[in-house]
Amino acid sequence: MEMSRILYLTRNGLNEPLGQSQVLPYLRGLSRDYSITLISFEKPDDRFDSERMQEMRYQCNRHGIYWIPLQFRWKPRQWAPAFAFAQLAFVALWQWRHFSKPNLVHARSYVPAAIALLLHRLIGVPFIFDMRALWPEELITAGHLQRGSLLHRVLLGLERRCLQEASIVVSLTWAAVRYLKQQYPRELGGQRITVIPTCADLQSFQLAETAPVVPLVIGCIGTVLSGWFLNDWLRAFFDAVVRVDPSARFELISRDAPEAILSALQPTSTWANRLRIQSASPAEMPAIVQRHTASVMFFTCGLSKLGSSPTRMAEVLGCGRPVVANPGVGDLEQVVRQHRVGVLALGASSSEMDICVAELLALLKDPDLASRCRRTAESLFSLESGTAAYRQIYAQILG
Repeated sequence: MEMSRILYLTRNGLNEPLGQSQVLPYLRGLSRDYSITLISFEKPDDRFDSERMQEMRYQCNRHGIYWIPLQFRWKPRQWAPAFAFAQLAFVALWQWRHFSKPNLVHARSYVPAAIALLLHRLIGVPFIFDMRALWPEELITAGHLQRGSLLHRVLLGLERRCLQEASIVVSLTWAAVRYLKQQYPRELGGQRITVIPTCADLQSFQLAETAPVVPLVIGCIGTVLSGWFLNDWLRAFFDAVVRVDPSARFELISRDAPEAILSALQPTSTWANRLRIQSASPAEMPAIVQRHTASVMFFTCGLSKLGSSPTRMAEVLGCGRPVVANPGVGDLEQVVRQHRVGVLALGASSSEMDICVAELLALLKDPDLASRCRRTAESLFSLESGTAAYRQIYAQILG
């Protein structure tokens, strides 16, 4: 029996951390039941790394995934998505005309969703609007988009049409679902919406064998230069840690340039010489997370982050380590409070950060903390449950 053909569209590259943690792992599992064509946008540095590209090509071929890597373009920043739309539309239509019509299009985020909507109207193929986050609001918060501008109105129109015409809408958080239902009551009246948070391969991110050592090692993973990371909060938290433990160490694991991070973070003399900034491969990440005492993630609040599910949270919890975060980011506050797997900073003042550090130190004394973090990761963020949820969605649409 011929397998159903899936066209998977993503503006993330397979060679970047999100692609390796949130795209390829799901597709490996789904490729057992479906014939998948994947179109991604690879950053220039990744495209020019022939060894990395060859390894990724091997991984795709091994699982029967036909991969078409396009070149990601940064500039002009405001109109780069429009160029990506044109490039992606051309390649997707070429695939349809010269090879075979897909049975389903899986669109990851807004630009791919615009192509999926186009294909839906041209050839009637159903599509999944996998939102990931509230992208127009994120662009506004990061200073890349002006509210009420022509481009903003275009994106909102696209959001409305995709929400209405998709076969199923996938959100990362229940907080975003509640907001969208208020904004689009007519379009979402009979729409099927499901929540699948960012998941992790918990076979790789195993529970650490040993408890965190003294001195404290505070980690922070991912970009801090996105425009929606709170560097002033991070600096204030590091200051508060040093006031309690002058020997504490700090690690930033990021693909951002170290010089740019230092310029944005402006470390104080009390901990600047104990701050380590480095990049790491996906294979190195589990061991890095396991050596951290806790992992910090401070993001801007408001509408832009209602749809956010921090990618690294599942990996950190999977290793049995707690998180330090702020409220107002997707479902993060609910998870932290309900499962007691971290602490929340309520502000960036010295007194508020001192309270946050004191709560963290008290939490670290809980002998059940590591196993509780692991159990939470397994129940909410496992790759197996996420893949099963997507498999069920595909089956519902394809009958």
